[in-house]
Amino acid sequence: MSTLPEIKKILYVTDLGKHTRPVFRFALSQARHYKAELLMLHVVEPLGATGRFVMDTYLSEDAVKRFQEDGRHEVLKKMKERLRRFCDEEVGACEIGAPPVTKILVASGEPSEEILRLAEKHDADCIVIGRSTHVLLGGSMMGSTARRVMRHSEVPVLLVPNQ
Repeated sequence: MSTLPEIKKILYVTDLGKHTRPVFRFALSQARHYKAELLMLHVVEPLGATGRFVMDTYLSEDAVKRFQEDGRHEVLKKMKERLRRFCDEEVGACEIGAPPVTKILVASGEPSEEILRLAEKHDADCIVIGRSTHVLLGGSMMGSTARRVMRHSEVPVLLVPNQ
């Protein structure tokens, strides 16, 4: 007889978009239900091709490297502070006795790859992510990050509507 999987660690992924709060509250309720640790993750996407082109056009190679490294470090630091404030506000507002977030993670890179890498690194038992949708020809499409995470994850992914 097989046993039900244990959920001891939940990785909650956020883009801090306008519909983030309901997804976070769902992750908090799941952590409380399972008495699990809750990790919070935001992934900062790398500078796009246009931004890199502009920098390469006007700055030396050394200046671009320094700017990217210093800028990346500063962005990650500020994002971690922003996540901590958001977390404190939400946990304080929730009346469910939710466990606090045990770790706030900020990474840079391609979002789905970083989500999967950090889920594995931190031994997450499940991933909670909001479902972003885009309207296309009258229908809706699931966001590409959520779709990639669902397709490649080794652990269950809870996809929460965030509209």
